[in-house]
Amino acid sequence: MTILSTRRSVLAAACLAPLLSRTASGHAEALSGPDITLRIARQDLVVDGKPTRAIGINGQVPGPLLRLREGSDATITVINDLDEDSSIHWHGLLVPSVMDGVPGISFPGIPAGGRFTYRFRVRQSGTYWYHSHSGFQEQLGLYGPLVIDPAGADPVAYDREHVIVLSDHSAMSPDAIMTRLKQAPDSFNFQKQTLAGLARGRGLDAGARLRWAGMRMSPTDIADVTGAVYTYLVNGQGPQQNWTGLFTPGERVRLRLINASSMTIFDVRIPGLAMSVVQADGQDVRPVETDEIQIGVAETYDVIVHPADRAYTLVAEGIDRSGMAVATLAPRAGMRADAPPLRARPLLTMQDMGMGGMPGMAMSPRKDAPALGPGVQMVAMMPKDRTGEPGLGLRDVNHRVLVYRDLVARDDNPDVRAPSRSLDIHLTGNMERYMWSFDGVKMSDDPAPIPFRLGERVRVRLINDTMMGHPIHLHGHFFELVTGHGGHAPRKHTVLVQPGGTVTFDLTADNPGDWAFHCHLLYHMHAGMMRVVSVRPEVA
Repeated sequence: MTILSTRRSVLAAACLAPLLSRTASGHAEALSGPDITLRIARQDLVVDGKPTRAIGINGQVPGPLLRLREGSDATITVINDLDEDSSIHWHGLLVPSVMDGVPGISFPGIPAGGRFTYRFRVRQSGTYWYHSHSGFQEQLGLYGPLVIDPAGADPVAYDREHVIVLSDHSAMSPDAIMTRLKQAPDSFNFQKQTLAGLARGRGLDAGARLRWAGMRMSPTDIADVTGAVYTYLVNGQGPQQNWTGLFTPGERVRLRLINASSMTIFDVRIPGLAMSVVQADGQDVRPVETDEIQIGVAETYDVIVHPADRAYTLVAEGIDRSGMAVATLAPRAGMRADAPPLRARPLLTMQDMGMGGMPGMAMSPRKDAPALGPGVQMVAMMPKDRTGEPGLGLRDVNHRVLVYRDLVARDDNPDVRAPSRSLDIHLTGNMERYMWSFDGVKMSDDPAPIPFRLGERVRVRLINDTMMGHPIHLHGHFFELVTGHGGHAPRKHTVLVQPGGTVTFDLTADNPGDWAFHCHLLYHMHAGMMRVVSVRPEVA
């Protein structure tokens, strides 16, 4: 799938009646207009020459680019040609709860052979995406990009854009993957440290080695599902297929980066080409120069690059260094730059265990921590705000790495009231049993919704009591990260909480209804790391 356009074609497409425009290569570019039809069906997908089965939209993986305009009314009819229920969720869009597309929370789902028409006013602009919220369909290919052009002039100047959809794909069925994870959670970690290596404990004191052994985890347990079973894709194409985005030297090129993977946190860089971040999760930010971005599952970043008359390799490396997605940016077709080798695998540290890196510290649990039990394997003794630190694997690189504290909203925040209350939510789990939860409670335990009063402003602190990063997503809302920028706090719908770390945000609960709140690692969500947030005029 090729998703590219010049600035002129973008503006023209957004203003025309329903259309399906095409690039010179013949690939579908965008669906636009007031009425759009999407058809979900099983299909073949060839990845690096190997045929696999997938679920696509309108015969494509990823699904077609949807191009909407801020302030317009969208009508999107989804036809389900599967033999099972399906759904489409509009990730990051501020829609009425009944249009959010989460079976069992916002609507019943789309039955096999049925259809559902989504209708909503487009209240925002920016880079977003859409995906199934039914079973493991997202893993099989049911996702696609969504771009909303602003009602007025775009504050970001650019000459050409490319939409870059990053994802992971496996020939192994998602059900088989989940079964393996439940039986042996580290079965896809072929880089695991040996017991002898752990005993040698290079860089670890005796107490640290004992704590690692007691956790029954290896410092290499960074990702559950790895390049051992995944091929990493750019716009549906594997590294050998080499998706290519063209440009004219001297242009300002906008790259809309979307992490539509199921389980993979990517480290994105373009060797030899600096990036200026201008948008995060669809929200404009003051430009910040960087050389590498760690992009959590379900996050989006827009960057501007100024390429010279040469080819560049865009690299999206899995956080555990077990594989990478590769694409080319070039002034002419057929050009290709060398791809760098995979870097050394990172190792978890005592900070990732929430120990603060302090040797000999006491192991007594915090008073506010959830109780240890079958579903809570550990608690972070000294969790810390890590929003100013590069992500795992990027702490020792010799170039600039984007951190959350670099992000400053371009516009004033819409609500700057002081929060009226605070709420701590613990991210909990038992890796050995592959159980994931909030506050030690799984979704299958049928917990009561997390209540918010309509219009109230609440300070929420996410505390990661596990040794894995979790991208946490709240449906139907944006929140402001508390990172020291006052009334220009960055606004996001998804935030990556580092191992042993905390993230604090202020939330204005201004969209009534029931909303999904979950880890966006697909298998973590299905293992229990999901809750319902209820926004009502009055809270009992």
